[in-house]
Amino acid sequence: MIKVENLYKDFGPTIKVLKDCNFTFEDGKTYAIVGSSGGGKSTLIRCLNCLEQPTSGSVYLDDIKVNEPKTDLNKIREKMGMVFQNFNLFSHMNVKKNIMYALVKVKKMNKEEAEKKALALLEQVGMSHRVDSYPHKLSGGEKQRVAIARALAMDPEVLLCDEPTSALDPEMTTEVLKVLKNLSHTGLTMIVVTHEMNFAREVADYILYMDGGEIIECSTPQEFFAEAKTQRARQFVSNML
Repeated sequence: MIKVENLYKDFGPTIKVLKDCNFTFEDGKTYAIVGSSGGGKSTLIRCLNCLEQPTSGSVYLDDIKVNEPKTDLNKIREKMGMVFQNFNLFSHMNVKKNIMYALVKVKKMNKEEAEKKALALLEQVGMSHRVDSYPHKLSGGEKQRVAIARALAMDPEVLLCDEPTSALDPEMTTEVLKVLKNLSHTGLTMIVVTHEMNFAREVADYILYMDGGEIIECSTPQEFFAEAKTQRARQFVSNML
């Protein structure tokens, strides 16, 4: 369970990105965070594992305060896998070694165990045919699928995805969303910032709508698309569909 209490994030004295956000993400559920650009979606998800340090307020993972100075963030980030917009693969390592690296360095697996797990994960995301390729030889969709496999390698409790398809063309977007759809409802908690409304409608258990740095509402997809609770959300839906 991830709990957010009274969360604020400012960038300097005048740029207030998050404003008193309060929410509890339940175990095993899939959440789509939607809203117009600049609404605070990516900042919120990056505050969950302190890639952005909150200005004030609290983030808890299973009752451990994440943004407490004495908290071991490396341990927290093992439990919260992160998939970025721009992949962040190691360019000097092939696909298999990109997955193996943290397994050997962080999990302390021997190379044989790490290789076996890496190959299984690459099979899961449809990338077993590219194990020896380097990132510069991959399409954007292939890079993102490798990045998802790398995040899963640590056996996280939560998978955070920050607009995982924003850098991809429509065909590659479909590839990546299919992988995320297959991961949903497997016991993994997934929190996905996305502009893909069909994904949000079909895959998410709940949709969080953000605007102006606030969480405006949380609804099931059926409720959100049929009859959003607020005027701002209704306007957003009419613009997107």
